[in-house]
Amino acid sequence: MEALQVPRLKMELTRREFRLGAPIFIRLFKESAELEVWLERAGKFERFRTYPVCAFSGNLGPKLAQGDLQSPEGFYFVGPRQMNPWSRFHLSFNLGFPNAYDRHHGRTGSHLMVHGDCVSIGCYAMTDAIIEEIYTLASAALRQGQPFFRVHVFPFRMDAMRMAAADQSQWLDFWRNLKEGYDWFERSGRPPDVRVQRGRYVFRSD
Repeated sequence: MEALQVPRLKMELTRREFRLGAPIFIRLFKESAELEVWLERAGKFERFRTYPVCAFSGNLGPKLAQGDLQSPEGFYFVGPRQMNPWSRFHLSFNLGFPNAYDRHHGRTGSHLMVHGDCVSIGCYAMTDAIIEEIYTLASAALRQGQPFFRVHVFPFRMDAMRMAAADQSQWLDFWRNLKEGYDWFERSGRPPDVRVQRGRYVFRSD
């Protein structure tokens, strides 16, 4: 997948002093149905573009079980073998659900993707035109040496006011744990290294 397939992309990268092949980081927000693409520049990640999510499944909260038609939340990473240029949804990459946290909590499911088209039974569907841009940026970064890229999936933008509004949710403890990773990136401009210890996400400098 080359930038020639999205001809305005390379021009936009150049105009804004980004580089095709720069390390990439992705954040997804369910409530606002947005996917952010961040690219590394001068040692920090800068937001390149925010795309609308065309479709996802279920409600705010994590995916629990195969077939629950719920899109996942959490911290995921995508390597070269998770990229699929032959997807029946145009192009896709596999989020890697269940991750170590999901497995610890007995959550099941498979083939949870970010892909083209505008249909979802648990995936995040972006439309064909938008997935072409995202896939181009991600595959270029992997080809140029980024071993994997991180995808952080949140229920909403985790500012203090929105968290306070969620204080009666059954998922509040889970979301507070997600907020630790959210705040790390907001402070530092770099996504943290994410591990799982005793059933919780823990964070440290990458």
